[in-house]
Amino acid sequence: MLPNSARTFVLRALLPMLLAGAAAAAPDPRIADLAAAQKQPLLDSLAQLVAIESGSRDLEGLEKLSNLIAAKFKALGGEVELIDPSAEAYRMEDTPEQLGRVVRATFKGTGQKKILLIAHMDTVYTQGMLARQPFRIDGDKAYGLGIADDKQGIAVILHIVSMLQQMKFKDYGTLTVLINGDEEISSPGARGLITRMGAEHDAVMSFEGAYVKDDKLSLATAGIASVTLNVTGKASHAGSAPERGVNALYELSHQILQMRDLSDPATGLKMNWTISKSGSNRNVIPASATAGADVRVLKVSDYDRIEQQVNERVKKQLIPEAKVELKFERRRPPLEATDASRALAAHAQQIYKDELGLPLGADDKAAGGGTDAAFAALKTKAPVIERFGLQGFGAHSADAEYVLVDSIAPRLYLGTRLIMDIALGKTGH
Repeated sequence: MLPNSARTFVLRALLPMLLAGAAAAAPDPRIADLAAAQKQPLLDSLAQLVAIESGSRDLEGLEKLSNLIAAKFKALGGEVELIDPSAEAYRMEDTPEQLGRVVRATFKGTGQKKILLIAHMDTVYTQGMLARQPFRIDGDKAYGLGIADDKQGIAVILHIVSMLQQMKFKDYGTLTVLINGDEEISSPGARGLITRMGAEHDAVMSFEGAYVKDDKLSLATAGIASVTLNVTGKASHAGSAPERGVNALYELSHQILQMRDLSDPATGLKMNWTISKSGSNRNVIPASATAGADVRVLKVSDYDRIEQQVNERVKKQLIPEAKVELKFERRRPPLEATDASRALAAHAQQIYKDELGLPLGADDKAAGGGTDAAFAALKTKAPVIERFGLQGFGAHSADAEYVLVDSIAPRLYLGTRLIMDIALGKTGH
């Protein structure tokens, strides 16, 4: 006999199908029972995770949080490692010298399939901001800094693993959990590890949060890059001796104008100059000037094309005496939709519809910001899917970030069922 809370969840899930007369499968009672029972424990975990400030540059907070996460997965029987990714970091202009640690928890099973679950522990917030938005529950919303992006992802993974352990399900070969601490600064340290781990697994499930208004999985996201131009000239009096100077602003303007037409709407490639700065005084020929451009791509191959184009254009100078330096940084690759990802997403949608009576989208058109799932997909043909986390809203907002409490049981059910089906070879890949 299921407890009342579990029966309520099952009946609520079945009701839309019954009313529609759908000939659909009932939820697996073991998983439904556990998913309902895990609701409060997951909220308790969220309260603990949110209570530790963990901005991407807050090494003390990240160390404390990574220790807590490691202890939780170790208590579930995982082989847990704390990895410092700083040494192999891809250094960008804003990359700190020391980066937050990665928690890797490995669970060995008796089967063949290798499944990777990823999320991140760092947030965009700085120390002291938590006091203005501590963890709280208001109706169907649980609030807190970083709760939607992405501490809910950690909690969902943690309790999915707990459910699998309680059912004594070990038909996977390896279940690996990877939680990094540098996602919000473009994962300079963890990206290499995530890419290698993605290539070693048969499926990757990423637990960034889903949307409140449009609940859907994500199979594609845009890649993000940046272009920085630094021009060095020579200062001189703008009134009495401008000819003795080398005007860095003129050269910068020339470079921006000759690179203004590199966007390609047909392929979704976008390059837009967005920031610039030059000079110090009105009456001084500027000796330095800088500008930055935002780049978005839908295919990894477009990075090579746009980088080659800007490097060719920059050679054509207006003022030969000026020194022009260009830096192209690949902040994040795009996540490209594949047939394997579409097939696994369709299987997830079927579970959600047939067993829970809930709609679930699966968007294979690039939308939203960058994702660590894109690094996981770089070197693999296996399915990689984003947004298995709770429905939420207000990421990066500082005053309105929340997740929907009612999405906890359905998401736990979906994640657990899908892992089991992947392990048992029931997803068609």
